[in-house]
Amino acid sequence: MQRITSTIQNDSAILNLFIKPLSKVGFFIYMAKDRKFLTNILLIILVALVITIGIVIVKAIDYSRFKTEELKNSISHIERKLNDIEMNLKNSKSSRGQSDYEESRSRNIANLSYFDPDADFGGTIINCERTASENMNNILSNEKFVSDIWSYTNSSLTSRDYSDPDLIEPLMAEKWDLSEDKLVYDITIKPGILWHDFKDPVSGKEWKNIEVTAEDFKFYVDVIKDESVDCAPLRVYFQDLDRIEVLSRYRFKVYWKKKYFLSEAWTLGLSPLPKHFYKDYEVSFDGKKFNNDYARNKLVIGCGPYRFVRFDPGQRIILKRWEKYFGSKYGIAPPLETVVFEIINHPNTQFQALLSNDIDKMDLTPDQWVSKTDIPEFDSESSNFKIRKMNFPSRTYTYIAYNEKNPLFQDKRVRQAMTYLVDREKILKVAYNGLGRIVSGPFFIDSPYYDQAVKPYEFSPEKARLLLKEAGWEDHDGDGTLDKDGKKFEFTVLSVAQSTIQEKMFPIIDEDMKKVGIAMNVNKIEWSVFLQRLDKKNYDVVSLAWALPLDPDPTQVFHSSGADIESSSNHISFKSKEIDKLLDELRDCFDQNRRVEICHYIHKILHEEQPYTFLFCPDELLGINARYENVRLFPKYPVVPEEIMWTPKSKQSTMKISN
Repeated sequence: MQRITSTIQNDSAILNLFIKPLSKVGFFIYMAKDRKFLTNILLIILVALVITIGIVIVKAIDYSRFKTEELKNSISHIERKLNDIEMNLKNSKSSRGQSDYEESRSRNIANLSYFDPDADFGGTIINCERTASENMNNILSNEKFVSDIWSYTNSSLTSRDYSDPDLIEPLMAEKWDLSEDKLVYDITIKPGILWHDFKDPVSGKEWKNIEVTAEDFKFYVDVIKDESVDCAPLRVYFQDLDRIEVLSRYRFKVYWKKKYFLSEAWTLGLSPLPKHFYKDYEVSFDGKKFNNDYARNKLVIGCGPYRFVRFDPGQRIILKRWEKYFGSKYGIAPPLETVVFEIINHPNTQFQALLSNDIDKMDLTPDQWVSKTDIPEFDSESSNFKIRKMNFPSRTYTYIAYNEKNPLFQDKRVRQAMTYLVDREKILKVAYNGLGRIVSGPFFIDSPYYDQAVKPYEFSPEKARLLLKEAGWEDHDGDGTLDKDGKKFEFTVLSVAQSTIQEKMFPIIDEDMKKVGIAMNVNKIEWSVFLQRLDKKNYDVVSLAWALPLDPDPTQVFHSSGADIESSSNHISFKSKEIDKLLDELRDCFDQNRRVEICHYIHKILHEEQPYTFLFCPDELLGINARYENVRLFPKYPVVPEEIMWTPKSKQSTMKISN
């Protein structure tokens, strides 16, 4: 799982504004002394009803659009697969005179069927990000944004099919075989795959036309398994991988110590690491030097469809299509020439940039979705239409985390009380405008692994008071703040300075905490400082979000083996023998039905322990310039892949780039 900030914002409390007036209708009618006053009251009621019904209709339309898109994608997927079969049959009968491109379309390569054979090549897409870490090393960073950059610039042995994620298709791999005991993978990679050309930022040496070999895959695994490398979150998934044996330039074997239900996904999802980029490490690899190699960690050297061109910290990241990308001869070269990530902190500034064509794509806030997209630019029937908007469930959950190194939060009754004091219904309305769902556990809410029988704790200050009293927290000295053994119940929440959603959420929580005698402070800090405090486990309470994989293994987040490790994803230092046992069983289980049962047990125990206050599965709200073609939502991920998008020549924008 990757860490992301809880930064989906909204800004509407329209439902709350009408609750109190409606509850007093009878009183106002009774006090009415003339027909005009009564008419005004009835008009207010009518307006309130119209607005409420309007909101319900909008949500229903959005849901209908999502389901329609899902159905269209399924039909399109079937059509494309049939077309591929037909093409293969034609190619098998055709003469040798067919073009190289036609030949490439018939080859077995991941997601080929989703690339438009009629696409115009060229043009730029400018994305928008709120923050960007200066450490772009995907092994060291657990940030989703860094992982996204890696996916543009690097490649892997295989990839999952967009429409059918259970289908694994080849990318860099030419072929692979699995031993009967499912412990050994024999893999051969395609020859002729080239690393991006680059100039070493330390030595100044230029590297060109360097081929990817089996040694680069071995180097990737060796680095991750080196205990001196700061990659505890990633190392969890490789703890049962024994070694890689290089057999030849293009062939290697991967040995696992024991069976792991995700071993296939992690083995066939392996990416190479450019050994020549770390030429200084050849004599003896130095993990600490790798961690602190600031010059190299600001670059991304890969072999994927885009090469890393420039990083202006705090401003932008620029990627350009790799002209020697191996996928080009297989028909999967991305049509867009340039991909840019502009760093714009405030969502209002982002939105204005979207309207003025300074950016092409952004995550809309709930407030923007509801109150700012009802304009001709977002209306597909208008002559001024230029921005397409998309709404679909995100594969994430947001949460409030309690650091159990702090004695305040070591009693589960206290953690339960904290959750009873978080009015999630109100926060969902005020901060998300209802565009999301309350969750009770750590699995994707629409997956079978999420136990629908486990209902979220309701908002109940009364139950919170009782639990706190049971745990010994009372106002013994009468100063309005709970205390125990002479210690006040006071804590500080670390908040991301750029997060407008936390600006709305924490005051709501603070108000309810005060009512029961808890002193809550909020410390707003920059994202980079926030990450440092998180990795050091130097905080009381934080709010974040996890991006979820298709096949869940929460070992990274909740296993006690990471509780005392700096920079681990178990940043709350949670320990539970029951959870450890279930997680260990989950890793060994190849029966999906049994894995679902295990995840349900995990869900129930975490619901009782409340290491997090599980908050929401927020909706993904996307705005994208309408000039792009082949913009497709694949709901099972969900993902809207840019590598298949394109723009007609007449609508392409270009960007001057200096290397």
